[in-house]
Amino acid sequence: MSLLFAAGSPTTELSLDETRAALNEAFAKLGARKKVLAVPPDFTRFHSKSGVLTEMAWEYYGDALTDVLPALGTHTAMTDEQLTTMFGAVPKSLFRVHNWRDDIVTLGEIPSEFMLEVSEGKLDYTWPAQVNKLLRDGGFDLILSVGQVVPHEVVGMANGSKNIFVGTGGVMGIHRSHFLGAVYGMERMMGRADTPVRRVLDYASEHFGDQMPPIVYIQTVVNKNDKGELVLRGLYIGEGTEPFEKAAALSLECNFLMMDREIKKAVVFLDPHEFHSTWLGNKSVYRTRMALADDAELIVLAPGVHEFGEDKKIDELIRRYGYCGTPKTLEYVKTDPELAGNLSAAAHLIHGSSEGRFTIRYCPGHLTREEIESVHFEYGDLAEYTAKYNPDVLKDGWNVVDGEEIFYISNPGLGLWAYRGRFKD
Repeated sequence: MSLLFAAGSPTTELSLDETRAALNEAFAKLGARKKVLAVPPDFTRFHSKSGVLTEMAWEYYGDALTDVLPALGTHTAMTDEQLTTMFGAVPKSLFRVHNWRDDIVTLGEIPSEFMLEVSEGKLDYTWPAQVNKLLRDGGFDLILSVGQVVPHEVVGMANGSKNIFVGTGGVMGIHRSHFLGAVYGMERMMGRADTPVRRVLDYASEHFGDQMPPIVYIQTVVNKNDKGELVLRGLYIGEGTEPFEKAAALSLECNFLMMDREIKKAVVFLDPHEFHSTWLGNKSVYRTRMALADDAELIVLAPGVHEFGEDKKIDELIRRYGYCGTPKTLEYVKTDPELAGNLSAAAHLIHGSSEGRFTIRYCPGHLTREEIESVHFEYGDLAEYTAKYNPDVLKDGWNVVDGEEIFYISNPGLGLWAYRGRFKD
């Protein structure tokens, strides 16, 4: 099947009416359906426009849309307040909670030879293609996978098959895909549509996807316009990889800020409604690291952060080892069976480390100095740093504060920043 709908450009601003018309046009081409499952992102992707798209899908299909499974991955289940904020009038009774440790089935296994090849000889384990059991066994005749395509630290560009095999994935699949991305190198992957992790996920779709109902991808590209408003720049709907690939090409134009000079001091604000943990808040590290100069300082204003990992075991492992750099983390994987059994935690420790190249200063709302310093971050007093670097005053981009030039980012989840000289290809 070709694309059902495709529209977008760096200057496009799709209105709500245009978006609804596009969805309805695509759904009409699919014909009548008896039982539909929607798989949108969770509240950590609130700005993706996926909530309103899911609500529109529910309005179109009515009683035929029987279940909504937010693609939590390892994240905490959404609260009723978050569900209302993100999904509007969609009935709470339709929502299901993904449990990545228990509610999964394995559709097949990618051979170790393939993993060895895509990892450039670094990893030779197999990879289980795991999804929530609802997708295979729920009796659906259509799955709608909704989400934003944007640069991503684990897979290169978020969404497409990632929403299925990671967002509704299981323990082993999530751990091993995260670790593959970490050992291959985050800075080699971010902003690229074709990466080792993407090849693994697409292999799973191609070889094992026929065990599930047809999956139609609804892919968005979002960024801010000149007024600072979040707008829908692109919408791509269809089966297979084409919607993702077209959205990824546009996202590179919209969400990737290539800079002509490096940043000496960056200040990143983490919206307290969205970021409650360093597991999520470290987007401030991932998305800026390619723009930061050696010996730069990254200041993270994190009023909502109260934990390290959203999963209890992962939180425990982050507290045990901290963000100590790649060599030490890989050593700990060899000596600690618990860390070896939770490879996504190991990957996260690698991703969140500056590798000693720049300083990360966390200013948390609900963690102590001792907790922050125990995981190898520098500590900053939130009130003090917010008074100096006031998010209500600063504008995205370059600012001068007390005679010092800083670069401000109001939401690290919306883009990727890189110094041109560091991003050579």
